[in-house]
Amino acid sequence: MLEVSGLRVSYGGINAVKGVDLTVRAGEMVTLIGTNGAGKTTTLKALTGLLRPSAGSVRYNGEDITAVAIHQRVGMGLALVPEGRGIFARLSVEENLDMGAYSRKGPAEIRDDRDHVYALFPRLAERRRQTGGTLSGGEQQMLAIGRAMMSRPRLLLLDEPSMGLAPLMVQKIFATIRTIAAEGVTVLLVEQNARLALEVCQRGYVMESGEITLHDEAPALLANPQVRRAYLGEDA
Repeated sequence: MLEVSGLRVSYGGINAVKGVDLTVRAGEMVTLIGTNGAGKTTTLKALTGLLRPSAGSVRYNGEDITAVAIHQRVGMGLALVPEGRGIFARLSVEENLDMGAYSRKGPAEIRDDRDHVYALFPRLAERRRQTGGTLSGGEQQMLAIGRAMMSRPRLLLLDEPSMGLAPLMVQKIFATIRTIAAEGVTVLLVEQNARLALEVCQRGYVMESGEITLHDEAPALLANPQVRRAYLGEDA
């Protein structure tokens, strides 16, 4: 579904991403792990069109989308849940969800998809008239994922969904992400909680200083001495 070749991204005189190659097959859950500043978020922004690569290519379902506009990528089924959530604080929960469907037509289908989001996140249904800015951090993360789901994504990009959340809420969020994947949505997950990410995904990439340094099946990465030392806080 996604094939990234030789991706380079530079801004402000910094080479943030240095020739990244990665693939995501349809139906997979793949994670990209690494420390702060490794280039993970920059990579996702380049995949969605928020940043223009200085070199390399991004192919989605066999089509080169490197120069395709952001809104067109959304229409093709590629959606991002950004780091920091980026919800509309003064809009209600329901208005935030409707913003995720801004490019779609068909009120009945949009209503059905909104109901599906409420089924995934019952807490949002309880707070549908509440403004986004008054929600807890976990509820805002639910809303950000729900808003992305309103675009009917085929590939869902998630940037640090566990950031700043209590452990119980993290478990709830990740359980729902697994449900979304089981429904047929392909997932590319950027996550600092390496153990959790590798436990829920089939494959993983390790990114350091803008480069991919390791790539393997998730169980192999969990057992890798280098990964255990650097990202799992364990002695090899």
